[in-house]
Amino acid sequence: MLDAVKPYVYNKDMSLIHGVGDFFALDIGTIAIRLVQLSGDAQHGWSLQKFAYVPVERKVLKDDSAAGTRRMGEIILGAMKQAGITTKNVAVGVPADKAYMRVEKVDNLPKDELRSIVQYQLDKFIPAAVDESTVDFVSLGISPTDATKAEVLIASSPIDYTETLMEKIESYGLNVVAQEPEPIAMARALTPVGAQDARLIIDLGDGSTDLVMMYKGAPRLVRTTPGGFSMMAKTVASALSVKEEQSRQFILKFGLAQDKVEGQVFRALDSTLENFAAELSKSIRYFKSEYMNAPVGGIVLSGFAGMIPFIAEYIEAKTGIQTVQGNPWQLVKVTPEQQQVLQPVASEFAVAIGLAERSND
Repeated sequence: MLDAVKPYVYNKDMSLIHGVGDFFALDIGTIAIRLVQLSGDAQHGWSLQKFAYVPVERKVLKDDSAAGTRRMGEIILGAMKQAGITTKNVAVGVPADKAYMRVEKVDNLPKDELRSIVQYQLDKFIPAAVDESTVDFVSLGISPTDATKAEVLIASSPIDYTETLMEKIESYGLNVVAQEPEPIAMARALTPVGAQDARLIIDLGDGSTDLVMMYKGAPRLVRTTPGGFSMMAKTVASALSVKEEQSRQFILKFGLAQDKVEGQVFRALDSTLENFAAELSKSIRYFKSEYMNAPVGGIVLSGFAGMIPFIAEYIEAKTGIQTVQGNPWQLVKVTPEQQQVLQPVASEFAVAIGLAERSND
Protein backbone atom coordinates (compact mmCIF):
# COMPACT_ATOMS: atom_id res chain seq x y z
CA MET A 1 0.00 0.00 0.00
CA LEU A 2 1.60 3.23 -1.16
CA ASP A 3 2.00 6.09 1.21
CA ALA A 4 1.66 9.64 -0.01
CA VAL A 5 5.08 11.24 -0.03
CA LYS A 6 5.44 13.58 2.95
CA PRO A 7 8.29 15.29 4.80
CA TYR A 8 10.15 12.84 7.00
CA VAL A 9 10.22 13.95 10.62
CA TYR A 10 12.26 11.97 13.13
CA ASN A 11 9.23 10.96 15.18
CA LYS A 12 6.92 10.31 12.26
CA ASP A 13 6.19 6.82 11.04
CA MET A 14 7.56 4.80 8.15
CA SER A 15 5.00 2.05 7.85
CA LEU A 16 3.45 -0.27 5.32
CA ILE A 17 -0.04 0.11 6.82
CA HIS A 18 -1.24 3.24 8.59
CA GLY A 19 -3.56 3.83 11.50
CA VAL A 20 -4.34 6.27 14.26
CA GLY A 21 -5.56 6.16 17.82
CA ASP A 22 -4.66 4.18 20.90
CA PHE A 23 -2.39 1.19 20.21
CA PHE A 24 0.37 -0.95 21.65
CA ALA A 25 3.60 -2.14 20.06
CA LEU A 26 4.34 -5.81 19.45
CA ASP A 27 7.87 -7.02 18.79
CA ILE A 28 8.02 -10.72 17.92
CA GLY A 29 11.73 -11.39 18.27
CA THR A 30 13.83 -14.51 17.88
CA ILE A 31 14.02 -15.31 21.60
CA ALA A 32 11.19 -13.32 23.18
CA ILE A 33 8.01 -11.34 22.65
CA ARG A 34 7.92 -7.74 23.85
CA LEU A 35 4.86 -5.51 24.29
CA VAL A 36 4.93 -1.78 25.04
CA GLN A 37 2.21 0.82 25.42
CA LEU A 38 3.16 4.46 25.94
CA SER A 39 1.26 7.62 26.72
CA GLY A 40 2.25 11.11 25.66
CA ASP A 41 3.85 12.24 22.43
CA ALA A 42 7.20 13.20 20.93
CA GLN A 43 6.76 16.90 21.67
CA HIS A 44 5.84 16.62 25.35
CA GLY A 45 7.54 13.34 26.20
CA TRP A 46 6.55 9.70 26.61
CA SER A 47 5.62 7.71 29.70
CA LEU A 48 5.63 3.93 30.00
CA GLN A 49 2.11 2.73 30.72
CA LYS A 50 2.18 -1.03 30.20
CA PHE A 51 4.71 -3.60 29.06
CA ALA A 52 5.44 -7.31 28.97
CA TYR A 53 8.48 -9.45 28.22
CA VAL A 54 7.94 -13.15 27.53
CA PRO A 55 10.88 -15.45 26.68
CA VAL A 56 9.81 -17.96 24.02
CA GLU A 57 11.60 -21.02 22.67
CA ARG A 58 12.97 -20.53 19.16
CA LYS A 59 11.09 -23.54 17.83
CA VAL A 60 7.79 -21.97 18.92
CA LEU A 61 8.62 -18.65 17.26
CA LYS A 62 9.51 -20.41 14.02
CA ASP A 63 6.48 -22.74 13.97
CA ASP A 64 4.17 -21.63 11.13
CA SER A 65 1.78 -24.56 11.51
CA ALA A 66 -1.83 -24.08 12.65
CA ALA A 67 -0.87 -25.38 16.08
CA GLY A 68 2.11 -23.03 16.20
CA THR A 69 -0.08 -20.07 15.25
CA ARG A 70 -2.55 -20.93 18.03
CA ARG A 71 0.27 -21.26 20.53
CA MET A 72 1.67 -17.88 19.51
CA GLY A 73 -1.75 -16.33 19.95
CA GLU A 74 -2.03 -17.77 23.44
CA ILE A 75 1.36 -16.29 24.33
CA ILE A 76 0.55 -12.82 22.94
CA LEU A 77 -2.90 -12.65 24.53
CA GLY A 78 -1.46 -13.93 27.80
CA ALA A 79 1.21 -11.22 27.69
CA MET A 80 -1.45 -8.58 27.05
CA LYS A 81 -3.42 -9.80 30.05
CA GLN A 82 -0.28 -9.83 32.18
CA ALA A 83 0.50 -6.25 31.16
CA GLY A 84 -3.08 -5.03 31.50
CA ILE A 85 -3.28 -3.97 27.84
CA THR A 86 -6.90 -3.65 26.73
CA THR A 87 -6.69 -1.91 23.36
CA LYS A 88 -6.94 -4.25 20.37
CA ASN A 89 -4.96 -1.92 18.08
CA VAL A 90 -1.41 -3.04 17.50
CA ALA A 91 1.67 -1.89 15.59
CA VAL A 92 3.93 -4.79 14.69
CA GLY A 93 7.50 -4.93 13.43
CA VAL A 94 8.57 -6.40 10.09
CA PRO A 95 11.94 -8.20 10.35
CA ALA A 96 14.73 -6.70 8.28
CA ASP A 97 15.06 -9.86 6.19
CA LYS A 98 11.46 -9.31 5.05
CA ALA A 99 11.81 -5.59 4.36
CA TYR A 100 13.93 -4.04 1.59
CA MET A 101 14.94 -0.47 2.42
CA ARG A 102 16.93 1.96 0.34
CA VAL A 103 17.48 5.71 0.01
CA GLU A 104 17.13 6.93 -3.59
CA LYS A 105 17.96 10.31 -5.07
CA VAL A 106 15.44 11.81 -7.51
CA ASP A 107 14.96 15.25 -9.03
CA ASN A 108 13.88 17.83 -6.46
CA LEU A 109 10.30 18.52 -7.52
CA PRO A 110 7.07 19.80 -5.91
CA LYS A 111 5.36 17.23 -3.68
CA ASP A 112 2.76 16.02 -6.18
CA GLU A 113 5.32 15.64 -8.97
CA LEU A 114 7.75 13.92 -6.60
CA ARG A 115 5.07 11.42 -5.63
CA SER A 116 4.31 10.70 -9.28
CA ILE A 117 7.92 10.20 -10.32
CA VAL A 118 8.62 7.83 -7.42
CA GLN A 119 5.49 5.79 -8.16
CA TYR A 120 6.40 5.68 -11.85
CA GLN A 121 9.92 4.41 -11.15
CA LEU A 122 9.14 1.97 -8.32
CA ASP A 123 10.04 -1.04 -10.46
CA LYS A 124 13.57 0.36 -10.70
CA PHE A 125 13.88 0.98 -6.97
CA ILE A 126 12.76 -2.33 -5.45
CA PRO A 127 14.06 -5.86 -6.14
CA ALA A 128 10.67 -7.59 -6.57
CA ALA A 129 7.76 -6.92 -8.90
CA VAL A 130 5.64 -3.97 -7.77
CA ASP A 131 2.41 -6.00 -7.96
CA GLU A 132 3.94 -8.59 -5.61
CA SER A 133 5.15 -6.04 -3.05
CA THR A 134 3.73 -3.80 -0.37
CA VAL A 135 5.59 -0.52 -0.79
CA ASP A 136 5.88 2.62 1.29
CA PHE A 137 8.03 5.66 0.62
CA VAL A 138 8.68 8.92 2.36
CA SER A 139 10.55 12.06 1.36
CA LEU A 140 13.64 12.83 3.41
CA GLY A 141 13.81 16.31 1.90
CA ILE A 142 16.51 17.95 -0.18
CA SER A 143 19.73 15.97 -0.44
CA PRO A 144 22.39 17.32 1.96
CA THR A 145 24.95 16.95 -0.83
CA ASP A 146 23.02 18.11 -3.92
CA ALA A 147 20.31 20.79 -3.75
CA THR A 148 18.92 19.70 -7.13
CA LYS A 149 18.02 16.29 -5.72
CA ALA A 150 15.54 15.05 -3.17
CA GLU A 151 16.10 11.90 -1.15
CA VAL A 152 13.37 9.31 -0.73
CA LEU A 153 13.41 6.36 1.66
CA ILE A 154 11.67 3.40 0.05
CA ALA A 155 10.58 0.30 1.98
CA SER A 156 9.02 -2.78 0.45
CA SER A 157 7.99 -6.23 1.65
CA PRO A 158 6.47 -9.23 -0.10
CA ILE A 159 2.68 -8.95 -0.12
CA ASP A 160 2.43 -12.62 0.82
CA TYR A 161 4.42 -11.98 4.00
CA THR A 162 2.68 -8.79 5.14
CA GLU A 163 -0.80 -10.20 4.46
CA THR A 164 0.01 -13.47 6.23
CA LEU A 165 1.41 -11.60 9.24
CA MET A 166 -1.65 -9.35 9.42
CA GLU A 167 -4.06 -12.28 9.11
CA LYS A 168 -2.22 -14.17 11.83
CA ILE A 169 -2.27 -11.23 14.27
CA GLU A 170 -5.89 -10.40 13.47
CA SER A 171 -6.90 -14.04 14.05
CA TYR A 172 -6.11 -13.34 17.71
CA GLY A 173 -8.83 -10.69 17.78
CA LEU A 174 -6.40 -7.81 17.32
CA ASN A 175 -6.45 -4.95 14.80
CA VAL A 176 -3.17 -4.29 12.96
CA VAL A 177 -2.88 -0.53 12.47
CA ALA A 178 0.72 -0.52 11.24
CA GLN A 179 3.52 -2.77 10.08
CA GLU A 180 6.90 -1.06 10.24
CA PRO A 181 10.40 -2.29 9.31
CA GLU A 182 12.22 -3.13 12.53
CA PRO A 183 15.42 -1.18 11.67
CA ILE A 184 13.39 2.04 11.29
CA ALA A 185 11.66 1.51 14.63
CA MET A 186 14.96 0.62 16.30
CA ALA A 187 16.68 3.76 15.00
CA ARG A 188 13.79 5.96 16.16
CA ALA A 189 14.28 4.78 19.73
CA LEU A 190 18.08 4.84 19.80
CA THR A 191 19.19 7.93 17.87
CA PRO A 192 20.70 10.39 20.38
CA VAL A 193 18.48 13.40 20.89
CA GLY A 194 19.73 16.52 19.12
CA ALA A 195 22.59 14.80 17.25
CA GLN A 196 23.69 16.99 14.32
CA ASP A 197 26.33 14.61 13.02
CA ALA A 198 25.79 11.10 11.66
CA ARG A 199 25.33 8.16 14.05
CA LEU A 200 25.56 4.48 13.16
CA ILE A 201 22.86 2.58 15.07
CA ILE A 202 23.50 -1.15 15.46
CA ASP A 203 21.18 -3.87 16.68
CA LEU A 204 22.92 -7.22 17.13
CA GLY A 205 20.14 -9.78 16.95
CA ASP A 206 20.18 -13.51 17.41
CA GLY A 207 20.52 -14.37 13.72
CA SER A 208 21.54 -11.13 12.01
CA THR A 209 22.62 -7.54 12.61
CA ASP A 210 20.70 -4.42 11.56
CA LEU A 211 22.63 -1.22 10.81
CA VAL A 212 21.08 2.22 10.27
CA MET A 213 23.07 5.37 9.59
CA MET A 214 21.07 8.35 10.90
CA TYR A 215 21.93 11.85 9.67
CA LYS A 216 19.98 15.07 10.11
CA GLY A 217 17.08 13.24 11.70
CA ALA A 218 16.61 10.63 8.97
CA PRO A 219 17.98 7.21 7.99
CA ARG A 220 20.43 7.56 5.09
CA LEU A 221 21.69 3.97 4.96
CA VAL A 222 19.94 0.78 6.08
CA ARG A 223 21.70 -2.59 5.98
CA THR A 224 21.27 -6.04 7.43
CA THR A 225 24.24 -8.38 7.68
CA PRO A 226 24.11 -12.13 8.33
CA GLY A 227 25.46 -13.50 11.56
CA GLY A 228 24.37 -12.54 15.04
CA PHE A 229 24.63 -13.61 18.65
CA SER A 230 23.69 -17.20 17.86
CA MET A 231 26.74 -17.53 15.60
CA MET A 232 28.94 -16.12 18.37
CA ALA A 233 27.50 -18.62 20.84
CA LYS A 234 28.14 -21.54 18.49
CA THR A 235 31.72 -20.37 17.95
CA VAL A 236 32.43 -20.15 21.67
CA ALA A 237 30.67 -23.46 22.36
CA SER A 238 32.89 -25.21 19.83
CA ALA A 239 36.10 -23.57 21.05
CA LEU A 240 35.44 -24.23 24.75
CA SER A 241 33.71 -27.62 24.27
CA VAL A 242 30.59 -26.52 26.16
CA LYS A 243 26.90 -26.49 25.32
CA GLU A 244 25.59 -23.50 23.40
CA GLU A 245 23.41 -22.30 26.26
CA GLN A 246 26.45 -22.23 28.54
CA SER A 247 28.48 -20.38 25.92
CA ARG A 248 25.75 -17.72 25.76
CA GLN A 249 26.07 -17.24 29.50
CA PHE A 250 29.86 -16.98 29.22
CA ILE A 251 29.62 -14.27 26.54
CA LEU A 252 27.04 -12.22 28.42
CA LYS A 253 28.87 -12.56 31.76
CA PHE A 254 32.53 -12.22 30.77
CA GLY A 255 32.27 -10.61 27.34
CA LEU A 256 35.61 -9.64 25.85
CA ALA A 257 37.45 -9.41 29.18
CA GLN A 258 40.86 -10.97 28.70
CA ASP A 259 41.35 -11.54 32.43
CA LYS A 260 38.25 -13.77 32.75
CA VAL A 261 38.27 -17.52 32.02
CA GLU A 262 41.85 -16.93 30.81
CA GLY A 263 40.57 -14.80 27.91
CA GLN A 264 39.14 -17.86 26.19
CA VAL A 265 35.88 -16.16 25.17
CA PHE A 266 37.73 -13.24 23.60
CA ARG A 267 40.14 -15.50 21.72
CA ALA A 268 37.29 -17.68 20.45
CA LEU A 269 35.45 -14.64 19.13
CA ASP A 270 38.44 -12.71 17.81
CA SER A 271 37.98 -13.65 14.14
CA THR A 272 34.19 -13.18 14.28
CA LEU A 273 34.59 -9.77 15.90
CA GLU A 274 37.17 -8.72 13.32
CA ASN A 275 34.63 -9.45 10.58
CA PHE A 276 31.91 -7.64 12.55
CA ALA A 277 34.05 -4.53 12.94
CA ALA A 278 35.00 -4.71 9.25
CA GLU A 279 31.31 -4.63 8.27
CA LEU A 280 30.79 -1.54 10.40
CA SER A 281 33.79 0.18 8.81
CA LYS A 282 32.48 -0.79 5.37
CA SER A 283 29.13 0.88 6.09
CA ILE A 284 30.88 4.00 7.40
CA ARG A 285 33.08 4.24 4.30
CA TYR A 286 30.07 3.87 2.01
CA PHE A 287 28.17 6.57 3.89
CA LYS A 288 31.13 8.96 3.71
CA SER A 289 31.43 8.35 -0.04
CA GLU A 290 27.84 9.56 -0.42
CA TYR A 291 27.96 12.31 2.22
CA MET A 292 31.54 13.52 2.06
CA ASN A 293 31.11 16.45 4.46
CA ALA A 294 29.09 14.55 7.06
CA PRO A 295 31.06 13.60 10.18
CA VAL A 296 30.22 10.28 11.84
CA GLY A 297 30.10 11.26 15.48
CA GLY A 298 29.39 7.93 17.11
CA ILE A 299 28.27 4.32 17.05
CA VAL A 300 25.30 3.25 19.19
CA LEU A 301 24.92 -0.39 20.22
CA SER A 302 21.71 -2.25 20.95
CA GLY A 303 20.37 -5.78 21.31
CA PHE A 304 23.03 -8.27 22.33
CA ALA A 305 25.69 -5.69 21.44
CA GLY A 306 24.27 -3.64 24.28
CA MET A 307 24.73 -6.54 26.69
CA ILE A 308 28.20 -7.96 25.93
CA PRO A 309 30.81 -6.51 28.31
CA PHE A 310 33.67 -4.57 26.63
CA ILE A 311 32.29 -4.88 23.09
CA ALA A 312 31.86 -1.09 22.89
CA GLU A 313 35.53 -0.59 23.74
CA TYR A 314 36.51 -3.21 21.14
CA ILE A 315 34.49 -1.58 18.35
CA GLU A 316 35.75 1.89 19.22
CA ALA A 317 39.34 0.66 19.04
CA LYS A 318 38.75 -0.99 15.66
CA THR A 319 36.80 1.84 14.02
CA GLY A 320 38.30 4.88 15.72
CA ILE A 321 34.76 6.17 16.40
CA GLN A 322 33.27 6.74 19.85
CA THR A 323 31.02 3.78 20.65
CA VAL A 324 28.40 3.65 23.40
CA GLN A 325 25.71 1.31 24.66
CA GLY A 326 22.38 2.64 23.41
CA ASN A 327 19.46 3.53 25.63
CA PRO A 328 16.09 2.88 23.93
CA TRP A 329 14.37 4.37 27.00
CA GLN A 330 16.02 7.78 26.59
CA LEU A 331 12.71 9.53 25.77
CA VAL A 332 10.46 7.44 28.04
CA LYS A 333 9.65 8.16 31.68
CA VAL A 334 9.84 4.96 33.72
CA THR A 335 8.92 4.55 37.38
CA PRO A 336 11.45 3.03 39.80
CA GLU A 337 9.24 -0.06 40.09
CA GLN A 338 9.10 -0.49 36.31
CA GLN A 339 12.83 0.10 36.04
CA GLN A 340 13.56 -2.65 38.55
CA VAL A 341 11.51 -5.18 36.59
CA LEU A 342 12.95 -4.13 33.22
CA GLN A 343 16.60 -3.89 34.25
CA PRO A 344 17.73 -7.39 33.08
CA VAL A 345 16.17 -7.00 29.60
CA ALA A 346 15.93 -3.22 29.09
CA SER A 347 18.38 -3.14 26.18
CA GLU A 348 16.22 -5.58 24.18
CA PHE A 349 13.28 -3.19 23.84
CA ALA A 350 14.54 -0.89 21.06
CA VAL A 351 12.17 -2.17 18.36
CA ALA A 352 9.13 -2.27 20.67
CA ILE A 353 9.78 1.25 21.97
CA GLY A 354 10.40 2.59 18.48
CA LEU A 355 7.09 1.13 17.32
CA ALA A 356 5.31 2.61 20.35
CA GLU A 357 6.87 6.03 19.67
CA ARG A 358 5.31 6.20 16.21
CA SER A 359 3.44 9.44 15.61
CA ASN A 360 -0.34 9.33 15.38
CA ASP A 361 -0.58 12.78 13.85
